[in-house]
Amino acid sequence: ERRTVHVGDTAIDLTRLEFDLLHRLLINHGRVLTRERLLEQAWGYDYVGDTRAVDSAVKRLRAKLRAASPDADCIESVRGLGYRIP
Repeated sequence: ERRTVHVGDTAIDLTRLEFDLLHRLLINHGRVLTRERLLEQAWGYDYVGDTRAVDSAVKRLRAKLRAASPDADCIESVRGLGYRIP
């Protein structure tokens, strides 16, 4: 409900999209989510655009997580498929 993210004691300011992306990855812990699935779940079914938008959003999200703590980047790229949190 609060839509807040903390790494340790550090609060991270995420956009709605970044939060939704992280949330989807966390609730599907261990599963690979394809770019298409992330587009459907985080952006919405009516999103029209390139699947590479997911890559850009993940890049921004990783940078914010790393800024809070170098060990906080837990998003793993799965080559040719998508992303997961192991």
